[in-house]
Amino acid sequence: MGNLMEDSAIIDLYFARNEDAIVNTKAKYGRLLQSISMRILHSVEDADECENDTYLKTWNAIPPQRPDVLSAFLSRIVRNLSLDRYDMMHADKRGNAQVGVLLDELAEVIADDKAKNTEESRELGQILNNFLSEQKELNRKMFIRRYYFGYSIAEIADKYELSESNVKMTLLRIRGKLKDYLEKEGVTI
Repeated sequence: MGNLMEDSAIIDLYFARNEDAIVNTKAKYGRLLQSISMRILHSVEDADECENDTYLKTWNAIPPQRPDVLSAFLSRIVRNLSLDRYDMMHADKRGNAQVGVLLDELAEVIADDKAKNTEESRELGQILNNFLSEQKELNRKMFIRRYYFGYSIAEIADKYELSESNVKMTLLRIRGKLKDYLEKEGVTI
């Protein structure tokens, strides 16, 4: 495949409106985007569509935006597209799917209407970032893997060589701390 292009060079291609930007983005980040989407949707076809929609959305966003961290920028786009697709596919039914479980776990801490309002969502994101920055590194990584990337309890346990009950208990405690932190910051559920 050869050497992968640096992020700054890829972003420059977007600014130049050169379609090689998409080719290089896919070469460097396609597997990451596919992985994030698959964890949410559990469907190769839907994940492929979300990945491709991510490239289009990125093309339309850069310029004017110039992301500081391209991988985080792309991850956020594919995650949001995947969650939107999940919501659309499950509008009438809340099945046993992983995303439903994740949303239920966080519902006790963050009200759904708070996460939908753009301004409140941005503010909530900053508060969440501040909260996570105060947590132990392992706890922060577990939280992000679970609630941002949709890893299962078993995958997290395997990744960090912990028991599943240890992971569940740690995540429960983090959610409790987050609830307290949000209340302290004036965010109510």
